Amino acid sequence: MNAGSSSIKTALFDGALNETLRIEATGIGGAGQLRIGDTTREVALPDNAAALSTVLDAYRQNGTALDTLAAVAHRIVHGGSGLTAPAHITAPVRQSIADCIPLAPLHNPHHLAAIDAIAETAPDLPQSASFDTAFHATIPDIARRYALPDCPDLEHLRRYGFHGISYAALVRSLPAQSGTLPDRLLAFHLGNGASACAIKAGKSVATSMGYSPLSGLTMGTRVGEIDAGAVLQLVRERGLEGAETLLNQSAGLLGLSGITADMRALEDSDSSDARFAIDHFCYWAARNAGSLIAAMGGLDAVAFTGGIGENSARIRNGIVEKLSWLGNFPVYAVKAQEEVQIAREAAALLVPAEATT
Repeated sequence: MNAGSSSIKTALFDGALNETLRIEATGIGGAGQLRIGDTTREVALPDNAAALSTVLDAYRQNGTALDTLAAVAHRIVHGGSGLTAPAHITAPVRQSIADCIPLAPLHNPHHLAAIDAIAETAPDLPQSASFDTAFHATIPDIARRYALPDCPDLEHLRRYGFHGISYAALVRSLPAQSGTLPDRLLAFHLGNGASACAIKAGKSVATSMGYSPLSGLTMGTRVGEIDAGAVLQLVRERGLEGAETLLNQSAGLLGLSGITADMRALEDSDSSDARFAIDHFCYWAARNAGSLIAAMGGLDAVAFTGGIGENSARIRNGIVEKLSWLGNFPVYAVKAQEEVQIAREAAALLVPAEATT
């Protein structure tokens, strides 16, 4: 389960980790839609509680009630510095997720609301959490710390990194294509949110996102790389809320093109602004790549995942061409498998409990 502010996305897996059903509620608070498998219909989704209830009702109508499940596994955007591995959701873990709300105010509250609703409906049903920040817990301090004074009130201002579940899935699945996991792997997760990660011997050693998912690559509606001084000026001119809205919702591909944040639509457009937005996206992906390659001390392979990374040869080629000065290296397109990664981690957590009964 991935419960967000505007959508609740779920997938059902059997004991062999085969996906058997996918149900998504989108457009929460507006013109809602419920997707069950390949069928979509309009529904009233006034708030997140109604959306979750609608999703659970849809599962019941399709033969799967909560009390028939082995567990419910949640994607949690931010685990902070303390939650660095998949975990059973206990009272202390729930409190730690709540403690991270200041780090992810648009995400963690919705995750907690779903966790609490499930617990109230099915109190004996195990729940687990997989954290998008956890994969990056291996980043060394020199790469993680901003050049800020060593003060207790600044400790939380650090590079956390995101898209970790996607990168963990890529590390697990890539050897099926490559034969072995490349030692120095440059990985891109490219979608509406976009990031890059330096993966050395299967571990994250640097990543483009930092304190928040706002930094690094040009994204669908997020600005990516921007000077802190420019951010301060925006706050002076537009106020905090106006600056946040601009940087998170009106920038990126949408802001550059003036058309859309959808890469497919931009690729189909004849607009010069659309072409510039695409070029900007590829340029900053490649420019960030240079930094990440330096962090690994070289490059053995590049892998792309995420909706754009998997499906757009034009974007992959546009980025790889800008790295051609490195010589020849293998390039892979890997299907995003975040849901099955979360299911796999939940199943692993269930094993010790079953083994002791």
